Amino acid sequence: MNQGSEKLWHAQYPEDIPITIDYDKKPLHDYLKERASKHPKMKALYFVGKELTFEEVYTQSKKIAAYLQSLGVEKGDRVAIMLPNTPQAVISYYGVLLAGGIVVQTNPLYQERELEYQVQDSGAKVIICLDILLPKVSNVKETTGLEHVIVTQIKEYLPFPKNLIYPYVQKKQYNLVVKLEESSDTHLWNKILQKNNVQIKEYDIDPQEDLALLQYTGGTTGYPKGVMLTHYNLVANGLMSIAWLGKREEQDIVLGVLPFFHVYGMTTVMNYSIMTGAKMILLPKFEPEDVLKTIEKQRPTVFPGAPTIYIALLNHPKVKQFDLSSVNACVSGSAPLPSEVQEQFEKITNGNLVEGYGLTESSPVTHSNFLKLRRVNGSVGVPWPDTDARIMDMETMEEVEPGEIGEIAVKGPQVMKGYWNREEETNNVLKDGWLFTGDIGYMDEKGYFYVVDRKKDMIIAGGYNIYPREVEEVLYEFEGIQEVVIAGIPDPYRGETVKAYVVAKQGWDLNEEELDVFCRKRLAAYKVPRIYEFMDELPKTAVGKILRRKLVEEDKKKMETAASESV
Repeated sequence: MNQGSEKLWHAQYPEDIPITIDYDKKPLHDYLKERASKHPKMKALYFVGKELTFEEVYTQSKKIAAYLQSLGVEKGDRVAIMLPNTPQAVISYYGVLLAGGIVVQTNPLYQERELEYQVQDSGAKVIICLDILLPKVSNVKETTGLEHVIVTQIKEYLPFPKNLIYPYVQKKQYNLVVKLEESSDTHLWNKILQKNNVQIKEYDIDPQEDLALLQYTGGTTGYPKGVMLTHYNLVANGLMSIAWLGKREEQDIVLGVLPFFHVYGMTTVMNYSIMTGAKMILLPKFEPEDVLKTIEKQRPTVFPGAPTIYIALLNHPKVKQFDLSSVNACVSGSAPLPSEVQEQFEKITNGNLVEGYGLTESSPVTHSNFLKLRRVNGSVGVPWPDTDARIMDMETMEEVEPGEIGEIAVKGPQVMKGYWNREEETNNVLKDGWLFTGDIGYMDEKGYFYVVDRKKDMIIAGGYNIYPREVEEVLYEFEGIQEVVIAGIPDPYRGETVKAYVVAKQGWDLNEEELDVFCRKRLAAYKVPRIYEFMDELPKTAVGKILRRKLVEEDKKKMETAASESV
């Protein structure tokens, strides 16, 4: 940790953001306990018309904790949570921590193979899931170490009459009705909350050593790895978030569109809200019109998101009909934020939208632009308090001078303990406390950092290094483009060639010729896309990150099929 030592970027810090922070050495769940004690009646959650106070969230979390302990969960045991953004997701998360357990966040969209792998790898004893996911969970139970399943339903936190209507909506939407029956290994959420037992065994937690979370990476390079994040990692990144957003006079209202099963939403929405006493608005899935309506009615002030979320809202045909002026702070992550998107989104809200940077292995945020200062165009900002960062030569592993390109390495109290049961892979990325991110970038003379691209995404065409982000930024300037991703695909002559996958804005009819002319005026010839594919939508992760690798893999399969057919 670079506590207090002067760095180039510290000269850019405004007076109200500290260079160093005094971190609480206490478990993450203590913040919920304190909020419930000091402000018991303050609203903590809003979900489709239903509100819960901090006291209610804490009491219900304790009931879940007590029940988990009655099932045999002890300190260090893993409990999987497979839920969208619902009150149960927040209550389960803090319930597991209160029980002394380690949370294993599990994507509700996982197929059985993915779920089976994650449960086996983490060694989770218990899983908490929605009723519609129970068949999937049941199918993997026999091949994993799962001993118990706790099942909940969306309707349990819906106000009347929505709670009566929802089962019919669910049946129509998913064509699935799950009959819930309590058994020795299947437990019903609503029955647990009816119990009076809130007595829990309190374990001594060493925040810097004891894990709070196993957060699995996306697995773009082989099998997903469980990132080991301690209580201290998560508390530190939460306190950094609070310092970065600055002093806020009233109770903030935070829009929870980002999924909590992803570390970005978990830190910047859920943990931030609990730590500051903000109210969370929970949205179980991203539907642009629902988000616009929610902003107008519920008046959120903080809206963490991803570029694809802001792009979808900007391109909604009714966007100008909604009052979005309550939003004053947005930090975008998970993918590069095009300048055009930032400027347009700031015009329709009352707030500032800035780009940040981080990764699962750092809880996740390490860098951001300042909210109260103009964003430095194309930059992901400067390192957060107590966070050190360097650009390292990719061959010599020595630090390079400002302006030179290399691999970004970071160091700070938010950096993971390592990968779960993967010592060799941990040693590959953690060296003397430095986390080697796999991202290519540079730092300017003022200490602002720029991400050029993922090391694995860099295109080498005809001996030239081409960074997809640079080409994407150019194409985003073209008025008719809604979304674009650039990738390198195999080419027998150049090694790789540049391909653009493009989604047009509604009402636009794009063609290769006009985009080629546009790019050639702005890019060196070797960087200009040689191939364009126009698509209705781009494949994305749950948090809105475009799956570049999936597009490339599909193209490779098409080429292989075509080659075999021509033989």
